[in-house]
This record gives sequence, C-alpha cells and structure tokens, in this order.
Amino acid sequence: MNALTPFLRAMGAVVWKDLRAEWRSREVISAMLVFALLVILIFNFALDLQPNVRAGISAGVLWVTLAFAGTLGLNRSMAVEKDRGCLDGLLLAPVDRAAIYLGKAFANFLFMLLVAVIVLPLYGILYNTNMLMPGLLLVVLLGSEGYVAVGTLLASMAVQARTRDILLPILLFPVAVPVVVSAVKATGGFLAGWSWEEIQPWFTLLVVYDVIFTSVAFMVFDSVVEE
Repeated sequence: MNALTPFLRAMGAVVWKDLRAEWRSREVISAMLVFALLVILIFNFALDLQPNVRAGISAGVLWVTLAFAGTLGLNRSMAVEKDRGCLDGLLLAPVDRAAIYLGKAFANFLFMLLVAVIVLPLYGILYNTNMLMPGLLLVVLLGSEGYVAVGTLLASMAVQARTRDILLPILLFPVAVPVVVSAVKATGGFLAGWSWEEIQPWFTLLVVYDVIFTSVAFMVFDSVVEE
C-alpha cells in the first residue's frame, strides 16, 4: 500500500488539476455539450421516421453522438495541455508517467460521463425512449471507459502533430470500432428488450476490450510520450 501511495497521489493530482482547469475555463465540456446537443437535434429533425423505425436506430445515433463528442473532448483536453506548456511540465515531473496517463484518462472519462448524464435524459425525451435502464447505463460506462482509455493514449501521440485535429479521428476510429459496435449492439438490445443471453456476447466484448486496451495503453504510454 505504501508503494502505491505516491502513484495514487500523482494520479489524483493530475485529475484534480484537470478538473480545476476545466471548472475555470469550461473549454472542453462546453465544446462537447454543444456538439452533442447539435448532433441529437439534427438527427431528431432529419430522421422523421415512424416510432418503430426510430427505435431501431436510437442506439446508433446515441453512440455516434457520444463518440464524436468524446473525440472532440480528447482533442481539446490534450491541445490545451500542449498550448499552455503543461504537457512538458507533466512529463518532466518526477512521477511515474503511467500515473499521468491514468489521471488524464480518468479526467477525460469524467468529462464524457458528464456529457452522457446531460444528453441521455434529453435523448430520451426527443426519441421517446427510456434511457435510464441500469443495464444500458452500465453499457454507457463501459463503452465510455474503453473509448477514453484508447483515445487518451492516441491523443497524446497526435497532439505533437500540426494536424492533430484531423490525425486523432484517423487514428482513433479504426481502433475503437470493436468498442463502439459492441456498445451499439448492447444498447440496442436493452432498448429492444432482448434477453440477457442475446446481449451477453456484446457485453462480454465490451468488458474484454476495456481490460485489454486499458492495460496496453497503461503499459505503452511511457514509450509513446518518450518519442
């Protein structure tokens, strides 16, 4: 436990720094929220479909919204660090860089969850769908965690490039296909009232993806930022 204390303190310091900086500027959350709300409204008016057809595409629309908003948030989060010189300071700090990665990933995870908390009730009203089912909320948690775990690592790579706004989606979307597809399928299953046996394979894929890719990102972050 004593060996973990400096690591946890460093991680907590990074999370606290990000939360305080965001509380003052509100750059990341405001951008993610505005984008997510615009996407939901555009889909709502563009897809003027019958209720049964709309129910079939609800899961896809929801995860398109969360994935795009999450990508925007990841880009802004790392770009702010780079532009202010904070990223170099973090990497020069005498702490385990894995703690820096976990701190950044956890802060990004909280930002994405905050957007989901605001978006889900509005989404349920506009699409006349119950979005507050426990299983569906768990899928949102797992899907967001996997997306952010990979996205934080790739954002730390892309932020060094001049074309970082374009580079991150190019790097992230192919890697995030399994987590997005499984999240869409599991979400659609809960909305459609599938049995647990039908949802379980997609739910299991979500869990496996989160464990594997979070572990890989945790281990390679030091090498990535070193380059």
